Amino acid sequence: MRLTLRGTGTAVLGLLMLGVGLWWRYAGMAAFGLALTALVVASIVSVLVASPLSVTRTVRPRTVPRLARCNGRLELSATGRWPVALDAVDMVAGSPMDVDVPLLAPGAVEAVDYAIPTERRGVFDVGPLTLRCKGLAGLAQARTVLGEVVQVRVVPRVLPVRGLPSGARRGQVGADERVERGGTDLVGLREYVPGDDLRRLHWATSARTGTLMIREDADPARPHLAVLLDDSASSYAEEQRFEEAVEVAASLVTSALEQGHPVRLLTSSGGTDMEEQQDSAPILSALADLELQDVDGRPTVPVRDLDVVAVISGRSVPALVLEAGRAAFGAVLVVDEKRPVGAAGSVLVISGARAEDLVDSWNAVVAR
Repeated sequence: MRLTLRGTGTAVLGLLMLGVGLWWRYAGMAAFGLALTALVVASIVSVLVASPLSVTRTVRPRTVPRLARCNGRLELSATGRWPVALDAVDMVAGSPMDVDVPLLAPGAVEAVDYAIPTERRGVFDVGPLTLRCKGLAGLAQARTVLGEVVQVRVVPRVLPVRGLPSGARRGQVGADERVERGGTDLVGLREYVPGDDLRRLHWATSARTGTLMIREDADPARPHLAVLLDDSASSYAEEQRFEEAVEVAASLVTSALEQGHPVRLLTSSGGTDMEEQQDSAPILSALADLELQDVDGRPTVPVRDLDVVAVISGRSVPALVLEAGRAAFGAVLVVDEKRPVGAAGSVLVISGARAEDLVDSWNAVVAR
C-alpha cells in the first residue's frame, strides 16, 4: 500500500495547514488541515480493509493473423462487504496498456474483455498484469502484480488465392513441358498394401529393407511452387511494403498446400529455405519471425522446384527476375504503385501497392 501523488500532496497540505493553524491559532485553517489529514487516513483505511479479490487473466488466441482479433480477459470477483475500485494495466510488447475495470460491488463477479493490438508480425509478451486497488478519493492505493507472462505470435494474413497454373512442369533434362498424367518426381515411399500397382514398387529400397515399398510420384497436374521472398532492406522504400510482401508469400504458400502442391519457401538473404508438402503452419511461423536484412543475395531454386516460381519483392531486381525465368512458369510480384500487368521476357510481372492488389491480379491472370 502507498499514497498516490494526489494523496501525498493532500497529506502534506493537510499537515502544513494543521500545523500553521495551531501555531497561529487559526481555528478554521486548523480544522481544514485536520479534515484533509483525516481524508488521507480514511483513504488508507479503505485500502487496508478492501474486499478480498479473486482475479484470473487469459489471452486467446495465442497465434493470430495480423490485424485479427486477440483478446485479453479479466475475471474478477469480490468476496467482502465493501465495493472495490480498481485500475488495471497490462504490459503488451513492453508497453503499458490501460484496462477499464468497473466498480466491483460486494460479492460481484465481473468479466472484462480488452483488445490486444496485432498490427505487427512477430512474437511478443503479454503480461504481467498490474492491479491497483484505489482508496477513498484516489488518495491511496494497493498495487499487486499478477498474471503470468504469455507469448502471442502474430502471423501474416492469408488472402484468398485461387491456385496455380495447372499442368506446368519442368522436364528432368531442363526442357519445359506440360503433361496431363503420369509422374516422374519421387516424393515419398510407403509400405505395399494389397491392391497397389506392382509396377510402382521401388525395388532398391525393397531389397535393402526386406519390405515391399511403393513409390509415390508427384502429380504433374499439381506442380511444385517455389516462393522466393526478397528480404533485402534495400528493396523496400518503407517497412510497410515488406509487410505486404510477406502476406503475399503467406497467401500463395497456404493456397498451394491446401490444393496439394509441394511448396518451397526461400528468402533472398539465404536465411530461410523450407519445404512443405501438407501443413502451412511451419512456414507461417517462419514468416511471422522474418525481418529485413542488410545483405543482398541470389539464392538458387533447386531444379525439382522449377515448375512455378513466384518472386516477391519491393522492386524489380534483375537477378531475381532471371531466377524466375528458369521456371516453367515464372512470375515477379512487386509491391509498388499499381501498374498494368506486364512481362520481362518470359516472366510475368505483376505490380500492386497492397497485398490485396497483387493477389487479385494473380487470381485474374494466373489462376484462371
